[in-house]
Amino acid sequence: MLRNTLITGMMILLVLGIMNSNSLAKEYPTKPIEILCPYTAGSTVDLMIRLVAETAKQYLGQPLVVINKTGAGGSLAASEVISSKPDGYKLVELTNLYFATTTKTQKIPFDPNDLEPLANFIEIDHFFTVKGDSQWKTLDDLLNFAKKNPGKLRWGHVGRGIVQHLFGVILFRKAGVETIDVPYKGTPEQISAILGGHIDASVTTYVTVKDLLKAERLKALFAISDRRYSYTPDIPSIAELGFPEVAQLRALMGLYIHKNTPDNIKQILKDAFKKVQDDKGLSDKFIQIGLTPSFLTPDQMRETIRNAERLGVPILKELGLYIE
Repeated sequence: MLRNTLITGMMILLVLGIMNSNSLAKEYPTKPIEILCPYTAGSTVDLMIRLVAETAKQYLGQPLVVINKTGAGGSLAASEVISSKPDGYKLVELTNLYFATTTKTQKIPFDPNDLEPLANFIEIDHFFTVKGDSQWKTLDDLLNFAKKNPGKLRWGHVGRGIVQHLFGVILFRKAGVETIDVPYKGTPEQISAILGGHIDASVTTYVTVKDLLKAERLKALFAISDRRYSYTPDIPSIAELGFPEVAQLRALMGLYIHKNTPDNIKQILKDAFKKVQDDKGLSDKFIQIGLTPSFLTPDQMRETIRNAERLGVPILKELGLYIE
């Protein structure tokens, strides 16, 4: 009799536990979800995540509120999510390279591995540009000048140790030329410098220079990619020009969450963002503003981080930028 009572009690508790778990799954989300964006309002990735947030609202039933929290290459935004309650109401937008290289150049008071990927949405397209009336029409022209004039070619980026800098370092080292890299605080300063003739060339995102390219105030010598982009079919890729190593360091942008978030909540978000990725309207909007859709699963995102570490970390160490 006692044994039967105990078994019945255990079964009731089990059923209640399952019901409670299902109830929690159904209840989430019950309020708006915050997405921390470590970039300024109006920037390429800010525009991207706002499109994602607007699309995801219909699949999650709650608004997704984008909050711009800039600083430390993404670490301020990442830190806030890691230090917050892991309940699924704070997400952060980051690149795979934040984990692969950026965190290797900083002393940070947290473990970036406390974040895990949810979904990737775009590949950040970078181009190597020169002024529209530049003497260089091709990459060969530019490299020939650099070989004949060591230390004369000046090219810009937005920070040593980040991907724009590493693109140039890999290229010019493979080409065996000596150049001067010039870091800038941000893209506007960088573009002003090349238009003003203060630097000879620049590594920039496509979205930030597309209007200048169309107006022929800037000229792209190549896309930093393993293939030509459909929206710039006349611009060669760096891979086809003989430097495929440069294109291996892909810059991808997606959403991450605190690893201790309950599994059922993570799954709700993953399912919703998969629907977002499958939404053709979103892909069309990305393309319209010059973004390349790149929809990756969490496992694929982890693999891109590992690949970028293998390529980027040795360069950071060689440059003296790596922090143990």
